[in-house]
Amino acid sequence: MRKVVYHVAVTVDGFIAREDDSFDCFCNEGPHVDEYVASFAGYGAVLMGRRTYDIGLKVGVTDPYPMMETYVFSKTLKESPNPRVKVIAEDAVGVVRKLKAEEGKPIYLAGGGELAGMLLAEGVVDEVLIKLNPLLLGAGIPLVSKLPAHVNLTLLSTKVYRNGVLLLQYAVR
Repeated sequence: MRKVVYHVAVTVDGFIAREDDSFDCFCNEGPHVDEYVASFAGYGAVLMGRRTYDIGLKVGVTDPYPMMETYVFSKTLKESPNPRVKVIAEDAVGVVRKLKAEEGKPIYLAGGGELAGMLLAEGVVDEVLIKLNPLLLGAGIPLVSKLPAHVNLTLLSTKVYRNGVLLLQYAVR
């Protein structure tokens, strides 16, 4: 069975982006960025919500992860702007469960907070990999939303970068 890994950058106060979906305030240079990009080779598929997909789409990127199978979960995007990108309108949890049951590399949950919250609530996320940035926003898009109950995590590893970014790896219990 494949693992689903919510691999995401977050501020100390728990936001993955500003309220306008921008994230230019995050540390975007250094070894943690190189390691993040290198980690793509370890994933076979990527999952994202419509707002996350729209970030690239606004600048003409229709296939942001060409090295992976790409799934965008949206009730409003009627058709994919790229034949490689699959748009899923219904039963996100069922689709992810089917993907997990297939043979292959782990699945990268790129965001956003609503999709992550739904998948965590349904028990289909196996790991949370946090790039904790030394930054407070005060408001923005939360790491997870609509989580009906708490989710227990077990710390697996930590890594500290010289620029203050912490990489925190958790198993979902």
